[in-house]
Amino acid sequence: MPTNDRARLHHLLAERSARRGQFTLASGRTSNFYVDARLTAMSPDGLALIGPLALAELAAARWDPDSVGGLTLGADPISYAIAYASAATTAPVRAFTVRKEAKTHGTGKLVEGPFREGDRVVVIEDVITTGGSALKAATAVAAAGGRILGVLALVDREEGGREAIEAAGYSVRALSRASDILPLIGG
Repeated sequence: MPTNDRARLHHLLAERSARRGQFTLASGRTSNFYVDARLTAMSPDGLALIGPLALAELAAARWDPDSVGGLTLGADPISYAIAYASAATTAPVRAFTVRKEAKTHGTGKLVEGPFREGDRVVVIEDVITTGGSALKAATAVAAAGGRILGVLALVDREEGGREAIEAAGYSVRALSRASDILPLIGG
């Protein structure tokens, strides 16, 4: 296992989350590889890597968010890892979740958690393919009064999603790309 944290993350993603085969993706597209980022993002060592790496990426992008979050379920562990890693900093970041649909009971919120109207927000995505999930989350957050700074993904599949998000006016950063992971997949 490499000693560089970014390379360690690429290896974890290749080992735990990426598979070759024939798959239908959430976008409806078919692909010869699949990345279930949750298998890495929900593991102790994955969380321990993702939080600090994501905080460093936010700093490199010069994004200073009040909160981070995205569409449940994929964005949730990544957002929580960032919030946890930020707790020891001078600028803690809150995490929130965007529901796929507003609840029909209670407050009926689409954006849940300690998100506040006026927050500077980085939308979190587990895997970018078409960009649709990140854009759906960004739309919900903006409608709730959030100011979107950009989108941070755990994995960019490099299939046009980044470009679609950028065309909507948002900057995109990713901790890993398909080209970082695919060469490491066994078999």
